[in-house]
Amino acid sequence: MKLQVAVDRVSIEKAIDIIREVEEYADIVEIGTSLIKDFGLESVRRIKGEFPNKIILADIKTVDEAEYEFEAVYNAGADIATVLGGSSLETLRICKRVANKYNKDYLIDLIEVSYEKQEALKEFSDGIICVHLPSDNGGIGLEDLINSTIGNLKDFNRLAVAGGVSKDSISTIKKANFDIAIVGGAITKSENIKEATKAFKVLMEDDK
Repeated sequence: MKLQVAVDRVSIEKAIDIIREVEEYADIVEIGTSLIKDFGLESVRRIKGEFPNKIILADIKTVDEAEYEFEAVYNAGADIATVLGGSSLETLRICKRVANKYNKDYLIDLIEVSYEKQEALKEFSDGIICVHLPSDNGGIGLEDLINSTIGNLKDFNRLAVAGGVSKDSISTIKKANFDIAIVGGAITKSENIKEATKAFKVLMEDDK
C-alpha cells in the first residue's frame, strides 16, 4: 500500500519544510486544496521544483472547466490531479482525456457521491478512485463508509481512501485492499513528523 501525505493550510515555505520530513517514507505528496487556493499554481511549481523526483498530487477538486484546470496544473508540474466524482460525466471524460494526453494520473474523489453515480463511473477504471470521508465529519464514520462502499468498487483498478485515516484504521483499510491511504493531520500535526510518517508506512507494510 502506498502512503500519500496531504500537506495543507500552511505557507509554501512551511509545506516544503514538512515535505522534507516526510519524503523518505511518503510515496505521494499531496498539495492540499486550501494550499492551492491560498497560493495558486505557484505552490505546485515551487514544490515540484524542490522535489522533482517525488510524485506530486494537486488536490484541485475540479468540478467544471476541466480542460483548462487540468492542463494548467499538469503544466505546473503535478503528476496527479483530482476531480470531484459529482461532476458531469463529460467533465470527467475531459479530465481522463487530458490526463492521457500528458501521460499523467487523475483521481476521482467520491466525497458524497451516490451509489448510483458510482455505477456510472466504471468507464474511468484507469483512474484512481478515492473513498473520502468529509473533513468536516471529524474522522467519525470512516470505517462505516469503507464497509458500505467497497463492494461497489470492484471494477476499479486503484483505490484510495481519505478523511480521518489514523493508525487504528489502517487494518480495516488493508483488509479492503486499498492501494493508497491518504493521511493529513495525523502526520503533519504530530510532534515528530518524520517518525509519524515512518510509523504509518511500517503499519501499511506489515503483513499482519
